Amino acid sequence: MKKNLLLSLGAVAAVIALIFLLPIVLYAVAHQGTDDAKIDADVVTVTSKISERVARILVDTNQPVRKGQILMLLDDRDEHTHYDQALAAYHAAQAQADAAGENVAFTRDQQNAQNQQNEGSISQAQSGIVGASAQTAAQEEQVDAARAAVQAAQAQLKAAEYAVPAALENLRKAQADFARNASLVKSGDVAQAQLDAARATYASAQASYQQTLANVNAVRAQALQEMQKLDAQRAEANNTIAQIGAQRGQLEIARGKFAESDAPSRLAAQQAQALAVRAQAASATAQVKDAADQLSYTKIVSSIDGYVGEKNVEAGQMVSPGLSLLTLIPSKGVYVTAKYKETQIGKMRVGAPVDISVDAYPGVKFHGRVATLSPASDNTFSLIPAQNATANFVKVTQRVPVRISFENPDPAYALRPGMSVEANVDIRP
Repeated sequence: MKKNLLLSLGAVAAVIALIFLLPIVLYAVAHQGTDDAKIDADVVTVTSKISERVARILVDTNQPVRKGQILMLLDDRDEHTHYDQALAAYHAAQAQADAAGENVAFTRDQQNAQNQQNEGSISQAQSGIVGASAQTAAQEEQVDAARAAVQAAQAQLKAAEYAVPAALENLRKAQADFARNASLVKSGDVAQAQLDAARATYASAQASYQQTLANVNAVRAQALQEMQKLDAQRAEANNTIAQIGAQRGQLEIARGKFAESDAPSRLAAQQAQALAVRAQAASATAQVKDAADQLSYTKIVSSIDGYVGEKNVEAGQMVSPGLSLLTLIPSKGVYVTAKYKETQIGKMRVGAPVDISVDAYPGVKFHGRVATLSPASDNTFSLIPAQNATANFVKVTQRVPVRISFENPDPAYALRPGMSVEANVDIRP
């Protein structure tokens, strides 16, 4: 009887143990767990971009901060001076660039005006040459006409001069006849009527001779006048020819001035100078930008929403680029870094559910999912990785980091980086 009772109690105990142990066994079979895990976060190390002295620190350890909040101020007097100098140099360079641009425009307008003026001078000189050439042709015709008139007058003069000896001979004959008749009348040999006729003939010959002399003088005066006209026409023609030469000279001068004013080098030199000044202005702009950046670096601001985790600097301290000043812990986005044995990750997959227990909160269960699996073991990233290709190789199970993200953690339980946790990954397919 007693033996049966003991057997019954043993069976009951076995059933109870099976009831309590079976879920544990089934859970252990379906999950891979590790306590080599902790809460992690993308911690931000605040550094300075310039070497300067700390003027003021506006936050303290454990203080919450917002993104864009000023954490500390560096002494900015030198940076202000450099910025003012760069700004003044920029304004001067910009003024020079504007003046160079105006010079280019002025040179272009001046060149266009001079070109138009010189083109007008060329056209005027060409027109003058054409007009003078036409006038010269007309004057040459007038010279030819005057020359013909002189030749005609000279011919008339010769004809008049040829008539003088005949008229003189007639005069002498009439005079001799008159004298002879006068003596014959006195002797009574000739009648008085014949003497009167001889007197009339003598008077007519005398008048004809005088007329011939007068014609010679008149024709000589006309010939002289025609020669004077010819000389005047020749002088005018020579003057017009001289004007053609002067106009041609003016044409060459105008063409030379046009070539000088239209030379591309004038505008090219101004444009090259303008480009050089613009380059200086661009350099001054870059210097202003650099000086403004240097001035902005005197205000060190938070890049995230979080908390000041560690402060490594005090007011008055000289800081340099790369030196850690503050450590910022993000207020959101914490995750678990769990290091599983390489024999545990064979069936793990990204997105698998994870049960998380935080040592700080016993009995509170957190849930997450596998975010990523490391591409290499933890030992690979150590300063002195194990050299397994040696004769005395000892095989050691490696640890592979796995990142686990939280799923809607309860805000009542603050999760701080560095807290120890246990993570169990569901490996069921």
